[in-house]
Amino acid sequence: MFECTILLCTTRHARMNTAPLSSSHSYLIFGLAAVLLFIQTRVLIPWLSVATTVEPVLFWFIVGGLGVFFPLLVAAWFMLEREGGIAPSTWRERLRFRRMNAGDYLWAFVGICAIIVLSGAIMHVLDSFLGQFDSQPPFMRFEVLGPGRYWILLAWLPFWLLNIMGEEILWRGVMLPRMETALGRWAWLHHGLGWTMFHVAFGWQLLLVMLPILFLLPWIVQKRGNTWIAVVIHAVVNGPAFVLIALGML
Repeated sequence: MFECTILLCTTRHARMNTAPLSSSHSYLIFGLAAVLLFIQTRVLIPWLSVATTVEPVLFWFIVGGLGVFFPLLVAAWFMLEREGGIAPSTWRERLRFRRMNAGDYLWAFVGICAIIVLSGAIMHVLDSFLGQFDSQPPFMRFEVLGPGRYWILLAWLPFWLLNIMGEEILWRGVMLPRMETALGRWAWLHHGLGWTMFHVAFGWQLLLVMLPILFLLPWIVQKRGNTWIAVVIHAVVNGPAFVLIALGML
């Protein structure tokens, strides 16, 4: 009986790690998430803002968190269950949330620097050709924070955590390893295209600025095989940028 249990766990573990995810199925998942994001940000949030006169960004925290990023976690759980279930080793072995070593930290640092420099260069080019352009989507707009409004940063913090972990657990934890099995060395490219599709609701201006992180992040994660790198890069690029914008410094 004990040997049968070990065999069952081993078989489940192998199936969880090797099940391929084709490009068509990957784009379908990214596409469905993109439709959900588009409806929430382009239909529901504007309606709520008009109906209540509350700043759109506050509804972005609520609707985006509970209506977009939490469902990504649900989708991740569902996909893992379809693979054979969640075991104690799932977090480390299947989702590749492994302890980062010096090489991982170095790649994360280089990735963050490259993304900041390249995104800044894209913004400079767009400014040169288009003049001062507004890359902020309508559903993220709000007045610069001042006395009496800093509480918005506290409201943003749980949303930020749900945003980062919701995306990283599904995109890089669940999907990318399976895409690597199906697509090999070019999995990161298909992944980047799918992740770009997911962000279409953000508008073409912001989408162009985001291109470096949309492709460099999955490339680095595929190269290193560690999902924590994605969390670090995504959190560092996403978090301080919002705080600087909120304080009128960017």
